Amino acid sequence: MKNSYLPTLKQLQYLLALHEQGHFGRAAESVYVSQSTLSAGIRELESLLGVTLVERTRRVVRFTPLGNRVVDKAHRLLREAEELSELVASAGKPLSGELRMSVIPTIAPFLLPRILPRLRRERPQLKLFLREEPSADAIESLHHGRADCVLLALPFAVGDVEHEHISHDELLIAFPKDDPRDPPEIIPPAMIDEGRLLLLEDGHCLKEHALAACNRPELRANATMIGTSLHTLVQMVDNGLGLTMLPQMAIDAGILRDTDVVARPLQSENPTREIALVWRRNSPRGDEFRLLAQELREG
Repeated sequence: MKNSYLPTLKQLQYLLALHEQGHFGRAAESVYVSQSTLSAGIRELESLLGVTLVERTRRVVRFTPLGNRVVDKAHRLLREAEELSELVASAGKPLSGELRMSVIPTIAPFLLPRILPRLRRERPQLKLFLREEPSADAIESLHHGRADCVLLALPFAVGDVEHEHISHDELLIAFPKDDPRDPPEIIPPAMIDEGRLLLLEDGHCLKEHALAACNRPELRANATMIGTSLHTLVQMVDNGLGLTMLPQMAIDAGILRDTDVVARPLQSENPTREIALVWRRNSPRGDEFRLLAQELREG
């Protein structure tokens, strides 16, 4: 029988770090080893497999086509190994141990401060590591194993996942209180001036939810996608630069405090976004994530 070499998980971890960072020094820092250790681990992997995975020059780290295929497979292998470890660690101890959750920026600062104190108090064995990132990046982190679950807003392209509903969050129109158009108590989409609508940049699902709620295709072409956060958008509106759309949870959390910005409901068939917790399909921690979703709903 022909001998075959099985890569170690550590070697695959080094390879993924290099692929993600694109630089040997930064990759080594990300996995807490020296650059020489990481470089030697990848060279050993290549030597024992008998292939070149990474082309090295003084300025560029470039993965070969086979190297990219190995990276894709390594993502799945490491994810499976982590899930095996989590399955054993969580047996009989729901919501305990380490859990990595990505949260989108239009939820994290408004929902988490209300929920986390109770979660820490009632689930002291849970070590919840939070990562705030836009929706597209959060879903990529989930599928690449950097996150165990993601708290985000639907609808959004999330791939092959399971999810639990947390709540519905209404979207409202925010504008300066001295707006000369004197908007009514419920604002029809036709009143939205597409040249003054300010939205978050690409990668934030709230932009898509806002446009869908308005149901005016021309807004996509004319709205200004400039804000990097809801707080930035509110400051722009407060300075008379336009109007925007805000989720109710941000308003409830006081985002309009100390501003001259007013928010009113939108006349729409679908003026809400769905807050949900998502995780990889068939994850061995699925029951834990459903329990976490219940905790989030009760928060």
